[in-house]
Amino acid sequence: MFYLKQISESVLKEVIKKRPSVSHKGDYGRILIIGGNENMGGAAIMSASAAVYSGAGLVTCASAPENRSALHARLPEAMFLDYHDFSQIITVIKSADVIVVGPGLGLSQHTNKLFALIFTHIRQQTTLIIDGSAITALAQEPKLLKTIPNCPIIYTPHQAEWQRLSGIEIAAQTPQVNQSIQQKLGATVILKKHHTEIYHADNSSSKIMIGGPYMATGGMGDTLTGIIAAFIGQFKASSAADVLDAAVYLHSLIPTKLSHEKYVVLPSDIISSLPQVMHNYLV
Repeated sequence: MFYLKQISESVLKEVIKKRPSVSHKGDYGRILIIGGNENMGGAAIMSASAAVYSGAGLVTCASAPENRSALHARLPEAMFLDYHDFSQIITVIKSADVIVVGPGLGLSQHTNKLFALIFTHIRQQTTLIIDGSAITALAQEPKLLKTIPNCPIIYTPHQAEWQRLSGIEIAAQTPQVNQSIQQKLGATVILKKHHTEIYHADNSSSKIMIGGPYMATGGMGDTLTGIIAAFIGQFKASSAADVLDAAVYLHSLIPTKLSHEKYVVLPSDIISSLPQVMHNYLV
């Protein structure tokens, strides 16, 4: 029988560590988030905000120029790049520890050009998180899928996006079938659903048993990608599987706690709670 390990709260204590007294922002991850077209800038801003509030050292958001003022007003800690400025984006791609592509990016020829840019210039040690509309864009362009770079890849689909990428109908998305496709992709898959499932690159698998309908609101997945990016960027002493398990668990733990007093928990509620909740797990 296929076994999905249930993630427990203890993983947060295992992964979240006190920072050394002598350290600097470069020690905690250089994160590049590419997303947010002119109509969906909030997705990229939420992802960048979650990364900053989760402790990422340096966060750059490459987005449509219409989103510059909103990002600076909401998140002055992040840097902004016009996602049409390929020369600047290439420079940041070459130095990033983690790249997130997809939050609010939309489906367009520009999305495909950005993929080509990332695939050409990303370093082998950089983790690439493919989220949201970027998953659909890849699913619609088999030629792009064949050019996936040789670096750690994480897909973060909801069930409909996973159907597009894997070809598995939602009703047939059993753990065994999901993992078989994940292994063919050679990537980690975080399948967002009630009791989110994680299919790790090392072929282990896990799931959370927390979270609920109070999380069913726009931007929730964008927030998760930001937390994942920040955790990968800064918690290098733990295994990759534990870091991902901790990030996914924390993303659902905060709204689970807040739901005792809130009918719906917004992504901004989660983001603002991150520093204090993470501090509570220092041992």
